[in-house]
Amino acid sequence: MAEMLEPRIEDRTPLKRAISRNMLLLFVVGDVLGAGIYALVGEVAGRVGGAVWVSFMVALGLAVFTAFSYAELVTKYPNAGGAGLYSNKAFRIPFLTFLVTFAVMMSGVTSAATLATAFGGDYLAEFIDIPTVAAGLVFIVVVALINARGISESIRVNVALTVVEIFGLALIVVIGVAAISAGDAEPSRAFEFKDGESVPWAIIAGSTLAFYALIGFEDSVNVSEEAEEPRRDYPRALFGGLAIAGVIYFAVAMVASMVVETSKLAGSDGPLLEVVQVGPLAIDTKVFSAIALLAVANGALINLIMASRLLYGMARQRIMPPVFERLLPERRTPWVAIIFTTLIAAGLIVLGELETLADTTVLLLLLVFAVVNVSVLVLRRDDVGVDHFRAPTAIPIIGIAVIVLLLTQTEAKIFGWAAALLGLGVVLYGVTYALGGGRGGEDPLETGEFRV
Repeated sequence: MAEMLEPRIEDRTPLKRAISRNMLLLFVVGDVLGAGIYALVGEVAGRVGGAVWVSFMVALGLAVFTAFSYAELVTKYPNAGGAGLYSNKAFRIPFLTFLVTFAVMMSGVTSAATLATAFGGDYLAEFIDIPTVAAGLVFIVVVALINARGISESIRVNVALTVVEIFGLALIVVIGVAAISAGDAEPSRAFEFKDGESVPWAIIAGSTLAFYALIGFEDSVNVSEEAEEPRRDYPRALFGGLAIAGVIYFAVAMVASMVVETSKLAGSDGPLLEVVQVGPLAIDTKVFSAIALLAVANGALINLIMASRLLYGMARQRIMPPVFERLLPERRTPWVAIIFTTLIAAGLIVLGELETLADTTVLLLLLVFAVVNVSVLVLRRDDVGVDHFRAPTAIPIIGIAVIVLLLTQTEAKIFGWAAALLGLGVVLYGVTYALGGGRGGEDPLETGEFRV
């Protein structure tokens, strides 16, 4: 068995392996169960019709295909680094490894911008009348300040807000069920699809956007190095976390479509706000708006933490300009990386709309997931000499096919947004290369020592 063998070099880590199985499960649940559903139920309804839950369940199924590949790769190489590490091991193409890593980082930035835009919508309007863009910009600056304050403070805020986030979704289900029981709903609406649209294509279009609410599991890869028994515990935590999130999303999407007219859902920037006003357990909209705003803030904070730390890590690995390594003297937080990612997010808030930003986030990660699914097949030739999870060969192949299908449903302008963001990374990569790998040393992508 793996645990009885001498640890391989790749299994040794300076990090403390202190995350138990249950802690890992909670981390995955908190990571997947993001704020996306607070903001995007209405947008998905606009694409698919009343059968919102179908798109969320299809999106869950699509996520599971790639989750199989991650489960195999994490248990095979239980180190932090994620998709960039797997790409480097599989292909040894420095520029591809960089693009994959930068795409993951930019997905965090675009996701934070998405949530900042959602923050400035109908939920905030319950308290103050302020332009969406202005509210989003102020919001993203506040999140950046919390990020710069320190990782321990950020994590404490994250834990508290995750509890609030889950409570809010549970509240939606309770209020919705009470409304259905009291006859203040139309159950048949949950099985209606958008008029004039082909049902399969409507589902796929809705699923592409709903996928945004499930992409958080990629972040969980980076804590595997700190898990007590990653080969044993990570697959269970990953699939268990996806299952729990899936049940919650199904319940929320189902009751929302039954309780609220589809046109009203689709036309709202705060779709779940419509649900809490219906039935015998209806509550003050300001109460739920406060919960939703905290949930959205939590999601933005998680994404900006990830993006800034990943940029800092790339600078330390000499594949980004060394300026991004700079830390605040007292707080020990990567202030240049935080400012840079915040400025990009601010620009996206000004230029983009909610749906466009969410679609861009999904596109960036679909491209990453495609590389991961190919990598797991390529790395089958690497016998690591220990027992590990193995995905059925057909699963990553189906995952690749599904991703290609989703990409065909993505608008050209979204590809343009993603290309512009990755193009910025190419420029920075070129600057770093011109500086001799940032510090005049060998490029770790060339030597195979990539580690973020």
